[in-house]
This record gives sequence, structure tokens and C-alpha cells, in this order.
Amino acid sequence: MLFKKFGEFDSCEELNRAAAAQLAEGDTAAILALAQENGLEKEDAEDYIDGIVPKLATPLMAALGKLDAEKKDLGIDGVLDDWTTCIVELCRGDEEMARAVRKKGKSLCGCMSKILRFAFENKRQVSPKLVNATKVTQNGKEVPMQGPVYLGVPSQTEAKRIVREYYLGGDAK
Repeated sequence: MLFKKFGEFDSCEELNRAAAAQLAEGDTAAILALAQENGLEKEDAEDYIDGIVPKLATPLMAALGKLDAEKKDLGIDGVLDDWTTCIVELCRGDEEMARAVRKKGKSLCGCMSKILRFAFENKRQVSPKLVNATKVTQNGKEVPMQGPVYLGVPSQTEAKRIVREYYLGGDAK
């Protein structure tokens, strides 16, 4: 379960207030645990503890940390990792998106489920010519692919639209 020790934070400001309270108490172990639970780098937490940086996280760091923790929890890989990278890229270019990703109640799982639903509902039959030309390994042997084959993967543009709608609401641009 994610965020089991400190809970899910609604913003980087909320996360930073929790870190400041731990720092005021001198509880550096709690700051390190807080950072780890929220997907932040240990080195960044140490810089905060040492006074090198004034805050534990920026909006972008808080969003990317949350995505990283959720990605690990979900065991994301393959095309789902590409979709996660799409979210990361949107956060890097837009602080509003980064703040929306950090919001309590918004999750990578929720966003991925929207993209996956779109992929399923918009699948198309792959050309029989392509299917017939394809060999696959089955039980250690190369055999012709059996059809029909249906595939549904959203384009980068469609994935970004879904991500924006999920995190920012409505018909976000």
C-alpha cells in the first residue's frame, strides 16, 4: 500500500510542511522515510536536512516522486511505461500539471485505467496480410501467427489528451 506511514499529500506545500515539522523536531530519519515514501531521492532529502535547499520538494519533484512510487507499486513496464513517460513529460513542461498529479485522489492507476480503456474501446483489426506474414514463438517453436488480431494503442496525442483530462479535468488542452 502506498503512502501508508505519512499518508497521501495533496500538494508539494503539504509535503514540505510535513518535512519542516520533522526538521523542527530534529527527526532526520522521519524526513528520509518521508522522502522515500513519496518517491524522492535520498540525496535531495539529505540536502534539505543539511540546509543546502530550503524545501524538500518543488512541485515537479513532488509529482515525479509520486509517479515513481506509484509506478513501482503497479509494476509498470512496456507500453505502460511509455504512457507514464508521457505524464512525466507533461509535468516537466507545465507546473499546473505537476501540481495536479500530486493531488490527493489522483493516481497513476486511475490515469492508466483511462488510457487502457481507450485502447481497448478503440482497438482495430490488424491487416490479415500482416498477421499472415508474422511468425511468433510458441512452445519453443516458431509458428505462423493466428488471426484475427486486434490492437488498440493510443497515439501520443491521444494519450496526452487523456492524461490532461484525467488530471486537469474537463476538456483540458
